[in-house]
Amino acid sequence: VRLVESGGGSVQTGESLRLSCVVSGFALSGSDVKWARRGPGKGPEWVLSAGQGRFTVTRDNAENTLWLQLNNLKPEDTAMYYCYDYGGGYWGQGTQVTVSS
Repeated sequence: VRLVESGGGSVQTGESLRLSCVVSGFALSGSDVKWARRGPGKGPEWVLSAGQGRFTVTRDNAENTLWLQLNNLKPEDTAMYYCYDYGGGYWGQGTQVTVSS
């Protein structure tokens, strides 16, 4: 089982990023894969709850890929972003998002 995130980077306030999570070893269809993040000095949190409507998740089951669209980014969104297979308890290695003011 692998979950591989990509698409992170350094952006300025108000810009957007699109992260992807490619899974292998299990079918994304029917699975419960979520996006989580951990900022510097903070505990982990679910991304959609933290985004307050700025973030959306889409998926392509045929490609076993989950996307996270991050819009109107703020410095407090700086974090390592992970995808997490809730059913199996597997984490990806994460991708870093840094937002500067």
